Amino acid sequence: MKIVSLFSGGKDSCYALFDAINENHSVVSLLTVKSTNRESYMYHLPNIDLTRYAAEAIGLPLIVIETDKGKERELDALYTTLAEMKEETGIEGVLSGAIASNYQKKRVEKMCKQLSLSCVSPLWGRKQEGLLREMLQHNFTIMVVGIAARGLDEKWLGRIIDERVLNELVELKKKFKINVAGEGGEFETLVLDCPLFEKRIGVEESKKSWNGIRGELEVKKVSLVEKLS
Repeated sequence: MKIVSLFSGGKDSCYALFDAINENHSVVSLLTVKSTNRESYMYHLPNIDLTRYAAEAIGLPLIVIETDKGKERELDALYTTLAEMKEETGIEGVLSGAIASNYQKKRVEKMCKQLSLSCVSPLWGRKQEGLLREMLQHNFTIMVVGIAARGLDEKWLGRIIDERVLNELVELKKKFKINVAGEGGEFETLVLDCPLFEKRIGVEESKKSWNGIRGELEVKKVSLVEKLS
């Protein structure tokens, strides 16, 4: 199927893309949405400008659009862009990395239905711990760049998710009922490397912000680095 991939540079959009390519979907472009709403429930926010580096590393074109504030107005620019892409490139579907967020999935599905496009959600309904373990098995390098949940403090910003960190998240789920994959907004991620990347993203400069409840790692400077053979 000829598709466009909704792409944030985080683990879920990257893994959904990895799955779609392995299933022989033809990915026309990556599509990044920059929301002006800092409290957006729909879109990934931390370090969204870095998707251009991921797109270059993957070797796919990238379209970046901005949305207005407001729950429904956030969708207007996306709808217009998808309609234009269907007309110009003949896309047949939209790839989403949603795992358990009905809020996101229902809105993308509604939009796709209005445009007669398929909504491709390969991660939907999967067990979150299992998905994260799969990502690690496929050599995804995942950095935590945003946190907003009990049990997650400033020290989590910049951590790379490995087996030990994943096991900590499993324990935090038992204690605080968090989503292991961060589907409740508990944490946000940035993929630095995965099998799709021809080069890895190297973080050269970053800055932490923490208000005692939530925090963000602003990645201020990166470069694309050759992978070790």
